[in-house]
Amino acid sequence: MALNAICPYFTMFPLRFPLGILARAKPELGTWVLDPFSGRGTTAYAGRLLGLPSIAIDSSPVAAAITRAKLANATPADIVAAAREILDGGEPPRSVPEGELWELAYHADVLNTICRLREGLLDDSTSDARQALRGVILGALHGPRPKRADSYLSNQCQRTYAPKPRYAVGFWRARNLRPPRVSVLDVIRRRAERYYSYQRPATAIVVQADSREAFHIGEARVGWIVTSPPYYGLRTYLPDQWLRHWFTGGPPQVVYSAQGQLSHATPEAFARDLRRVWCNIEHIAKPGARMIIRFGGIADRRAEPLGLLRSSLEGTRWRIETIRCAGTPAAGRRQALHFSVARNSARAEHDIWVRLVD
Repeated sequence: MALNAICPYFTMFPLRFPLGILARAKPELGTWVLDPFSGRGTTAYAGRLLGLPSIAIDSSPVAAAITRAKLANATPADIVAAAREILDGGEPPRSVPEGELWELAYHADVLNTICRLREGLLDDSTSDARQALRGVILGALHGPRPKRADSYLSNQCQRTYAPKPRYAVGFWRARNLRPPRVSVLDVIRRRAERYYSYQRPATAIVVQADSREAFHIGEARVGWIVTSPPYYGLRTYLPDQWLRHWFTGGPPQVVYSAQGQLSHATPEAFARDLRRVWCNIEHIAKPGARMIIRFGGIADRRAEPLGLLRSSLEGTRWRIETIRCAGTPAAGRRQALHFSVARNSARAEHDIWVRLVD
């Protein structure tokens, strides 16, 4: 199960949530599992562990890249060979970001190597080995300085979200922290061995798309949906992951955008957007399909989470069967805890079980 932690970031639910549901429900082998807000692919990875084919949909290129890595059928040797294939080309990177942030975040040689790998993967990331390699690098791109073997490529950072430039530069300068000169290939090798030494073969479809819009998954039809939509008021996904977004093809600066995310203008607009997603799923779901939605709220938003969720289901063919309390975010370090101003008053989360009816 180590692979689930290849690239952690806030707003992820714990693996035991989808794994526990699907293990107890025991869907028939061959039953497709869907997460329309897949994030870092935890539901899809639970499907892999249980031998169930899965479909993961998310609008974020970072989320899609991490999910593909967690579903890749690759060995550590495959991943290291893919990195060497890119680096042995000998071509210098076409573009290297400049500025104080980049000078203090990465040693010049490390940044050069990262850029060569980035461009090689942007040119071709179709193989499972290269998709796994991208996930390995995304997880190593920034994080704390280790006491023993190098695990990350950056100066001292959080591993769950990218630092904002002004804060990071001030932090490093005040403490006279210089970026380490690490062996990028050694970090890749260690991480590949940690995460890919053995994995059950996966059958999966990963789609980078906005679930509010029509999406295409071929002939697959889903019997189970396990998901957790963004909570009302949480919309900083791209700014929080701006370094990983850069590595997957984005610009080399913070992107303050909510493109591809649910509307947070009003609770009503949020519920309407969610309704569009539920209606889209109706078209690819089997009769009687089950959907389990983990949903909650953050303390500085007055909208009542269960009311929002109920409103989003109105006018659809999904009917609520059971609502179960999932505790507070502090119990599992989940998304509301990290984005709430009043962290000590985060709201309880709930698991809402619904069924598709004729």
